[in-house]
Amino acid sequence: MQEVPHHERDKRLGEILVEAGKISLSNLERALELQRNEQGRIGTILARLGLVSERDLAEVLAEKLNLAVAGPEDYPEIPLLENHFSLRFLKLHTVLPIQMGESTVEVAVADPLDDYAIRAIELLVGKQVVCRVGTAADIHAAIERLYGSGRTRMAQIVEGLAGPGDEASEEEIAHLKDLASEAPVIRLVNLVIQNAVEQQASDIHVEPFENELKVRYRVDGVLHEVEAPPMRLYAAVVSRIKIMAKLDIAERRLPQDGRIRVHVQGREIDIRVSSLPTMFGESLVLRLLYKDSAVRDFAALGFSERVLARFLETLKQPHGILLVTGPTGSGKTTTLYAALSELNRPTRKIVTVEDPVEYQLVGINQIQVKPQIGLTFARALRAIVRQDPDVIMLGEMRDLETAEIAVQSALTGHLVLSTLHTNDAAGSVTRLLDMGIPGYLVTSVVNGVLAQRLVRRLCPHCRETYEPLPGLVAETGLGRLAGGPVTLYRPVGCNECNGTGYRGRTAVMEILVMDDAIRSLVLRSADAREIAAASVAGGMRTMYEDGLLKALDGTTSLEEVLRVARDR
Repeated sequence: MQEVPHHERDKRLGEILVEAGKISLSNLERALELQRNEQGRIGTILARLGLVSERDLAEVLAEKLNLAVAGPEDYPEIPLLENHFSLRFLKLHTVLPIQMGESTVEVAVADPLDDYAIRAIELLVGKQVVCRVGTAADIHAAIERLYGSGRTRMAQIVEGLAGPGDEASEEEIAHLKDLASEAPVIRLVNLVIQNAVEQQASDIHVEPFENELKVRYRVDGVLHEVEAPPMRLYAAVVSRIKIMAKLDIAERRLPQDGRIRVHVQGREIDIRVSSLPTMFGESLVLRLLYKDSAVRDFAALGFSERVLARFLETLKQPHGILLVTGPTGSGKTTTLYAALSELNRPTRKIVTVEDPVEYQLVGINQIQVKPQIGLTFARALRAIVRQDPDVIMLGEMRDLETAEIAVQSALTGHLVLSTLHTNDAAGSVTRLLDMGIPGYLVTSVVNGVLAQRLVRRLCPHCRETYEPLPGLVAETGLGRLAGGPVTLYRPVGCNECNGTGYRGRTAVMEILVMDDAIRSLVLRSADAREIAAASVAGGMRTMYEDGLLKALDGTTSLEEVLRVARDR
């Protein structure tokens, strides 16, 4: 059997990816041109360019060639056929034996079109080779663990790298720039970001302490500590991130904010970078915004049929204010984007003022505020009204001036969507009063308020049912909502959810619709508790009740509901 030349094999692999819709023909040609100069493998080049992820590459090849995929759990705990292959051969061809049979040997291979490697294994072992497609990262990690020194990819990158001194002199700043531009530091920062993307993290925290550097990922709202570079490379890592975000690497005494746009595993990601001086150096937080994951479907966001009906009814009003409230990181902006997508029609002009613009929406005019040049929420809002909009989305009502202009816009025939930071829906009404908006204006312009919190979704692959104790059922009010025997679900943990028992998040919600009873309470300056009671009497299901219903249907656990909401 004649070996297929590298360029022919790579061309075929590229064509398979184009057919599967993973890359465009122009991107393939770009990668092939780069390959002619670098002599690398086409899959490696495509992954490095961020045009396709290694996981996508493996799944497409497996599907097209009718092969199985090798997951991280499929690699052996001890080396197989250790004396048959050299470490150089395994690394060069990205191949690894993973299981032995009587007449077959099962191997994980990143490139199943590599006939030479497969034939070589058959000749050396004297058995038929059965291929499974694995990612290059998984195979190399297993090779290093089984046959190498056992070091992680990060440990391999940082080996031999020296850190800079502590003095902030011009010479040291110049050295930092040079070090931050070196390939190992670039690969190190890219690895931290890539690992975060693989885990679907929303934030990366880089935190210096007296004797160590900590890196933590926020996954599904919970922080997890991960492998971090050594403290001696802290300055180089921070400088690299600041250079990517176009920040001043010489300024270490004041907070700074910047943005990075990258392609990782075929996905376009915007990263908001915040630096904050602490006792032991600058603490960095990188907020990852996935351009391809902006949810437009209300059901996927967690809207129940009852809440969605009331929300859409409020959204259809031709003018007035619709507020979405909750703490930072509770999904308010995502809900507003879904609302804008619902409203987005050629017959409507929609303008938004945001800080920052998190997702770009086609057909909608989006404005990024820039306080440093005087473009504040209030100033932008004044200008927007002269642009003849039908719908205005205001990122946040931060002060009285902005709130007053939003109220005036609603009074003059515009539909205004905005957010507030309050604990519940009723609290938003009293917050407007506290800001200085007269009660008669609040009752005139506010159409409704949606309050929400995020809870973790139970992993559907490993969750298990259980019967809660009668005392717990009575105490939480589950029996009243279930109307019969109560069955709940709890997390277990599996490979699909990285052992956490949870995968993804959803919202628990309540929506207050302004009616005559609530207007009467607002006009006499009633407190939030009275307004909330009137809302429930008018048909509002509380956030707590919405959460209990999601616990009963297995969407989340009771513990998650109790973590974010309580009965009134």
